[in-house]
Amino acid sequence: MTSSPRARGRPHWGIFLGLSAVVVVLDQLSKAWLVANVAPGEMLELLGSWLRLTYTENDGGLFGLFEGNAALFATVSIGVVALIVIFHGRSPASRSTSIALGFLLGGAIGNLIDRVRFGFVVDFVDMGIGDLRFYIYNVADAAITTAIIALIVLALFPTVGEAIDNLGRRPDTAPAPESPSAPASGDSVPDERPADG
Repeated sequence: MTSSPRARGRPHWGIFLGLSAVVVVLDQLSKAWLVANVAPGEMLELLGSWLRLTYTENDGGLFGLFEGNAALFATVSIGVVALIVIFHGRSPASRSTSIALGFLLGGAIGNLIDRVRFGFVVDFVDMGIGDLRFYIYNVADAAITTAIIALIVLALFPTVGEAIDNLGRRPDTAPAPESPSAPASGDSVPDERPADG
């Protein structure tokens, strides 16, 4: 019995590290632009009240939860980053898992950089309708949320991960049936003609 492609080989480190790097760069560039152009507490409307840029300084956790614990979350974030890398290293070769964990690692590092540099996380994406608002978040938070949802989907529906892993993969082809070999030169061929009466 042959094992499935998800159970063989090493993790996709290139996808994992490359995607996490992209998330970190986008997160830090967006925050740098915001800090340089928007004052703390200032609000810029992009799509009316539905989408705003509101510069907030979050010293708590994801989406502003548990405020006032920046040092604690910085310490926890370092441990989370290490656990993500270890978990990926022990995971089977699965493109879908590497993608999800890449988003998770990039988001964790993006917010960790803020906590180490500023003592808080820069949040700015403000979505809602009128006074009904969602938590203000950033690119790193969006990546973490995407990763968590993806990991849940992969756990509940393994066929989704298998479909992603098989993208671009050539289907296995059955070997061609062997043709009967011709007798080697010099070999005698039995004479099956009936003997003369």
